Order: sequence, then structure tokens, then C-alpha cells
Amino acid sequence: MLNTSGRRGAVIALVILSLVWGANWIVMKSVLAYSGPITFSAVRYVLGTLVLFLVLIVRRDSLAPTPWLPTILIGLTQTAGFQLLVQISLVTGGAGKMALIAYTMPFWVIPMAWVLLDEKPSARQWFCIALAAAGLVLILEPWRVQPSLVSSLIALAGGLSWAIGTVLSKRQFQKRPHIPFLRWTTWQMACGTVFIVAFALVSHERPIDFTPAFFAALAYNAVLATGLAWALWLFVVQRLPANIAGLGSLITPLVSVLLAWLILGEGPDLAEAVGIFIIAMALVGVLRPPTIRMRARPAD
Repeated sequence: MLNTSGRRGAVIALVILSLVWGANWIVMKSVLAYSGPITFSAVRYVLGTLVLFLVLIVRRDSLAPTPWLPTILIGLTQTAGFQLLVQISLVTGGAGKMALIAYTMPFWVIPMAWVLLDEKPSARQWFCIALAAAGLVLILEPWRVQPSLVSSLIALAGGLSWAIGTVLSKRQFQKRPHIPFLRWTTWQMACGTVFIVAFALVSHERPIDFTPAFFAALAYNAVLATGLAWALWLFVVQRLPANIAGLGSLITPLVSVLLAWLILGEGPDLAEAVGIFIIAMALVGVLRPPTIRMRARPAD
């Protein structure tokens, strides 16, 4: 059982990570004015991978590769699959809405974690899951005609890809606890980056428009949103049950929706606003530590 301080540290890391990633959806949408989506993903992840290797060197950690087969599988799903799909979805989809759809990831994680990791949700967690699902339905508003259906399906596939990578990561942490999570992060990202770069080389997208805005977006993505953020994510996955880590990560799309409203003018309607509130309440419930019942001490 993880102690209280370890759980608290993981929750704090999850909040910081969610703020960084939430703001990055706005950055990723904006940078498409200067670069193709696949080209930007390739440059971003090459630099992000270099940042992580630099961190390993500075910390004097081992650079030995992690087991190749699980590393490649995690890299293809958690890094390459997720990043390529969500970046492509932003070409025609709104930043806030695509973030919300991609972050259906927790609902994929929960049944997979139950089956593969034996992490059965408690009754309270089931209630929070149902509450969050209801909020997500209100935000997506499936009863309305969606002009960006293809973008939504691509973002949904991105969420599924990330969920697979998350459960695979958690399984490796359990099987190989002696390997530091930062080494896992670095090598899975390196494998995923190779695939992204290969895809970019054959995609023949338009040339990059090297402007100050492009370099600013690249710096934010390479240092914060790609390199260090993925290290934080695997730290969270290592310290919290996969179902709690997955559902707790819904903080990110909530931040994205609010920033898209303030910066890009993507204001939520009444149903979306109610959905945001409902999901926030579900997050409070799922992240609240379980109540410890103290047995009465007999009188002397």
C-alpha cells in the first residue's frame, strides 16, 4: 500500500502535469499556422527525447536500454500513436473539444487495468466513473450534428492508443520495479520518436515557417510538454493505480477548455459548462484518499 506522502506527491505531480498539458493544446493548435502537424510532432519529439537523455546524464543515471519489446510497444502507443493522432485531429478540430475527446483515455484504461492489472475499482470510484462519463457526454453533445466528425474519431483513437500505452507501462513497472521510471520514459520516447520521424519523412508536408512564434511553441513542447511532462506522467502511473491516474488526468482537458474559451474564443455552451462542472466533481471524488476508520480503543 502506497503511503500518504507518496500518494500526495503523485497527486501534486498530476496537477502540475495537467496544467502544462492543458495549456499545450492551445500551443499545438496555434503552431499549425507555421508547420504541418506531423512535421511539428517529429521536431518536438526529437528535442524532447534529447532533453530526457540530458536529464539522465546530469543525474548520472544508467543509459542502458530498457527491454526492447515492451519499450517499442509503449513507444508506438503512448508516444507515436497518441501524438500523431491528436496533432492531426487539431487540423480541423477545436483545441478544447479535441482535448476532451482524446481524454476519454481513462475510460479505456479502467477496464484494461481491471483485467490486466487486477485493479478493481471501488464502489466510490465506479460512481465517479459514471459521473465523469455523464459529464463527458454533455460536453461532446452527441445529439448534435458534428461537422468535425473525422477529427473527433481521430482524437478518440488517440485516447485509445494512450490508454494502451498507460496500461503497458504500469504492467512493466510491476514486473520490473528495479528499472527507474525515467529510463522507461526516455527509451519508450526514443522508440516512438523514430516512428514519428519516419512518418514525417514520407508525409511531404509544407515547409516550416521559422518565426519567433514557432520557436516559442517548440521550446514549450520540447522542454515542458514532451520531455519533462512525460517523465511526470510515468511517475504518476508508477505511484497511483492506473484507474485513478487515468481518471485524474481529466484535469488536463478541463484546463484546455477554459484556455480555449479565453484565448481562442471557443466558449462552452450550457451543456458543456454543466459537463465541465460534473467532471470536476468526479475528479474530487476519485482523487480523495480513502477514509480510514479507526477502531475504538477499549477503556483502561
